[in-house]
Amino acid sequence: MANDKFKMSDGSGEQVRLTPFARQDGRIASIAKELRMNSAKHPDTSRIVQRRRWTAFARTVLTAQIVIACTAAALAQQPAHPPNGGMPQGMMAEPYTIPLWEHGAPGALGQTPEDQPTLTVYPPIDPKATGTAVIVCPGGGYGGLAMSHEGRQPANWFNALGVTAFVLRYRLGPRYHHPIELGDAQRAIRLVRSRAQEFGVQPDRIGIMGFSAGGHLASSAATHFDNGNPDAPDPIDRADSRPDFAILIYPVIEMRPPYAHEGSVHNLLGEHPDPKLVEYLSSDLQVTPQTPSTFLFSTSGDTGVPPENAVLFYLALHKAGVAAELHVFEKGPHGVGLDLGDPALGMWPTLLANWLRGRGLLSK
Repeated sequence: MANDKFKMSDGSGEQVRLTPFARQDGRIASIAKELRMNSAKHPDTSRIVQRRRWTAFARTVLTAQIVIACTAAALAQQPAHPPNGGMPQGMMAEPYTIPLWEHGAPGALGQTPEDQPTLTVYPPIDPKATGTAVIVCPGGGYGGLAMSHEGRQPANWFNALGVTAFVLRYRLGPRYHHPIELGDAQRAIRLVRSRAQEFGVQPDRIGIMGFSAGGHLASSAATHFDNGNPDAPDPIDRADSRPDFAILIYPVIEMRPPYAHEGSVHNLLGEHPDPKLVEYLSSDLQVTPQTPSTFLFSTSGDTGVPPENAVLFYLALHKAGVAAELHVFEKGPHGVGLDLGDPALGMWPTLLANWLRGRGLLSK
């Protein structure tokens, strides 16, 4: 209600001001006091009218007590963290963050947040509406993370489609080098898959998305994976790390000139990397028929990460017989994110939604 009070008849034609549900004893007492004052001011009022007023007041208090009791009982039955990763019906889903490793990440050089990779879970109102999950890898040249326009905003966009999003905060160079970053991405996929029931998603509908250098990380996860270790003491490590689909947005793909992004190469591989490692992490050279289906977006106007990166990966997928869709827009700088404010560039998320829908990932 716009006003925090409303009026209710006491049966005599007069109105008694009440607060919704009369939730506080002090407010109930104030109503009773008002009734006593009215009785004192109007002693000639008949006993019948006064009795009606007090009867109406008693009914109001009883109704409030019933509402409070029922509400408390309903809330008590709601788990603090719903097992399906969603929220109680009618409540807004809120993001929450979990560590990739409960007892510290392997290879960590310290205990700061930069040393402990995490997933921030963005559940939709009803995760089971689609059962699809996407792990989002923000970009930043492997030296930073664009957590807002390449993390939180895409996660919210996925939520609107009924998709559960997980934003990955992975470790960065130059403090960390390969294979730490890839290990973080693989662990994220294993974690979501091993806890799929908890998150309300299906274990065969887990994709990975990456922007810029995050696109390189996502493409690396899509080309370097395993079936998990069935003998591992950690149940998460028993899950396989292959994503079921990949979404690469103005991605870094090549680690070799002339299309490599030098900052990403330096932060990921350090000074003077082994040529074999450079080739191993040039994702277009690692595509096989087992690489998951992929959606790619770039722009001809991108001078930070040339569109040839996306084109080379698409051609490799096509050659391997992997389903893929590539969109190269004419104009647009690097790092546009969703860019929903641009009438032209802002169409690429719609194209992505159509691609997901066509693959049956936006329905049960």
